Amino acid sequence: MSDIPLTILFGILFLLILASGFFSASETSMMAINRYRLRHLVAKKHRGAIRVNQLLKYPDRLIGVILLGNNFVNILASSIATVIAIELLGEAGIAVAATLLTIIILIFSEVTPKTIAALHPEKIAYPVSIIIKPLLKLFYPLVWILNYASNNILKLIGISESNSDNQRLNTEELRTVVHEAGGLIPKRHQQMLLGILDLEKVTVEDIMIPRNEVIGIDLDEHIDVITEQLSACQHTRVPIYRENIDNVVGIVHLRKLLSLFKHNEFTKDTLKEYARELYFVPEGTSLNTQLLNFQRHKRRIGLVVNEYGDIQGLVTLEDILEEIVGEFTTNPDSLSLDIYPQDDNSFLVDGSITVRELNRVMQWDLATDGPKTLNGLILDHLEAIPESGTSLVLTNHPMEIVQMANNAVKMVRILPKT
Repeated sequence: MSDIPLTILFGILFLLILASGFFSASETSMMAINRYRLRHLVAKKHRGAIRVNQLLKYPDRLIGVILLGNNFVNILASSIATVIAIELLGEAGIAVAATLLTIIILIFSEVTPKTIAALHPEKIAYPVSIIIKPLLKLFYPLVWILNYASNNILKLIGISESNSDNQRLNTEELRTVVHEAGGLIPKRHQQMLLGILDLEKVTVEDIMIPRNEVIGIDLDEHIDVITEQLSACQHTRVPIYRENIDNVVGIVHLRKLLSLFKHNEFTKDTLKEYARELYFVPEGTSLNTQLLNFQRHKRRIGLVVNEYGDIQGLVTLEDILEEIVGEFTTNPDSLSLDIYPQDDNSFLVDGSITVRELNRVMQWDLATDGPKTLNGLILDHLEAIPESGTSLVLTNHPMEIVQMANNAVKMVRILPKT
């Protein structure tokens, strides 16, 4: 090699440093590429994505051929640099060559190309796959021997290829992906996606209308009173019962009663005939399960019951959908149906509001694993039935009880923090 002119040796050394940078960038870009975007592009028949996906199916082979090439060019570059140093500086040049070559390789063959590849993996991975793929075929026997030896060593220390992570994301990881999507997903769509993910951990009692607020028709009332209630009802489906909700008879769709009113055939008996059989929902049912149950049974409304069969409340399909898309109808003067901002920067809040909705609207973080409503949260905190005018601080949020009714907190004023 000493017979080769120095200009040629410098040229070869320069090419080897570039080749080392190529292999370093190839390794980093292949490992850093977004697997989900890669699969999306593979489905769209992107040629570069197809090549990279094929290489990543066998990461041990890919890493094997890259490291084989990288180590070969680095060792060869070291040998040529040593020859050049001896030619120029004699034996003392060996140490100089080792120092300079280490610095040059680190800067131009390791740090710089790997940083570029990490920042722009797709721009690097797709072009380099054109070269890496034939290199893998060319050196496959040698790569296979290296991988065989490496895999046997891994087995000796208890590591198997079959135990590798398949990169599936759990719910919390998906939430993080949605949060970090930034401008890629509109804010409104982010909230909807997060709402869908929340359906798994939210149960029907978190969103149900409690039994004391269920609006229904009492068949023991006079027919004129029932008619007046139906005409003023804001819901399309209402339960009918005798005396109280525990003696519920069925669910009636008001639209089906129009023909009865039109032909003056409306009576208590015909009202019962038009009532549909009851559909019960066990408490503790997650919203994603109940959404599927509503779809399977062709239902839009159900009565939530506890383990003893006692009615706890009422849940509708609309309630579940609102967990995803937000409220369908909102008072223009309020943040939600139960929260009213005041001129003094305070808020009047209905005590029956759910803790989940209060957290969502006010951007709070109240505990949701205990009482489900603000009323329940206050009673649990005070451990007594309060009087109107009682002030308290609930998890750093000052508030005042404005109105009590039937031993329950009816209205609360949330005060601004001082």
